[in-house]
Amino acid sequence: MTEFPTPKTAFSRQNPFPARLRENRRLNRQGSKKDTRHIVIELGSAGPTYTCGDSLGVFPRNPDSLVCEFIETLGLQNDAALHEAIATSGVLNRVRKKFVRAVAEKALGQSKQRFQEIIADDKKFDHYIFDRDVIDVLRDAPGVHFEPTDIPGLLNTIAPRLYSIASSPDHRPGEAHLTVALVQYASHGRQKQGLASGYLAHLADESTVAVYVQPTRHFHLPPADRDMIMVGPGTGVAPFRGFLQHRAVHGHSGRNWLFFGDQHANTDFLYEEEFLAARKSRLLHKLSTAFSRDQAEKLYVQHRMEEEGAELWRWLEEGAFFYVCGDAKRMAKDVHASLVTIVAKHGGKTLDQADEWVSETLIKNEKRYLRDVY
Repeated sequence: MTEFPTPKTAFSRQNPFPARLRENRRLNRQGSKKDTRHIVIELGSAGPTYTCGDSLGVFPRNPDSLVCEFIETLGLQNDAALHEAIATSGVLNRVRKKFVRAVAEKALGQSKQRFQEIIADDKKFDHYIFDRDVIDVLRDAPGVHFEPTDIPGLLNTIAPRLYSIASSPDHRPGEAHLTVALVQYASHGRQKQGLASGYLAHLADESTVAVYVQPTRHFHLPPADRDMIMVGPGTGVAPFRGFLQHRAVHGHSGRNWLFFGDQHANTDFLYEEEFLAARKSRLLHKLSTAFSRDQAEKLYVQHRMEEEGAELWRWLEEGAFFYVCGDAKRMAKDVHASLVTIVAKHGGKTLDQADEWVSETLIKNEKRYLRDVY
């Protein structure tokens, strides 16, 4: 029977594409407290296609060292099939309450009594699982054993992690670039890492990575002749790197203004050379930076926005699109509040009128305020 290639449109969360890692380099300079990676994934001509603003879904694996420790702690034989199943199916760096309850049932003596006290109190239970992984829990109940067939039902299933694509498909065709901040911390006497970020940060060149494209519903580039203001501190700058590449390749005439922030200018200015070159070539008409730890008082992108509020308002009056990407819990809320303040101060409105203008005119009616927050 003749085999035909799988159509690109068939790649999905249920049917990811086996891509190749082409580049994995640290963006932060020596001395930084952060470890942010520039990841290049090769999709080639056979892989899925994307547009600027889309995200790449990545299926991570548990690190081999953690898988081995988990299997050994349970007293199981570490054969290849079991190792691979645990590496690719169940989350080990976070625990669910079902896992803790199962451990508690098998625990003995004082360990069992302690688990019973924790499980009986919702607040204690939530606190207990907050920063523990499976090894931490098993260490609190020495000797607990599960059969391999028990394990899948006790662990959360590994889910793909979505990353904003940091490149234009027309800049380096067949590649998708990612900007990944390695999550790492210590708790209960052990060093730990985020599942997806740890997986990507430690991948070697030529490794196979299961990926798919998650199309954006709304986070698209503006028309070629329209201006855009981009607010992307930290890894939130990722899609805007792609936006700028795309506008350069296609000769868009709209002006571009980027607000970028991080901790220190000397060590944490992600893609510094690229953005400075873009400013010099006038691809970036304005580059406004805020490095929070370089002065006594912390300075964030929303503060820089307010400092340049008069010009920002002029851009908005002239039809500029306003984009925000990054942390939803704090940054995006602070940026929104500063935007309303700017509209009120420089647009001659009350705060209520400014809030209504942003919500109704900018967001709802004209769809010029677009967010990709997480």
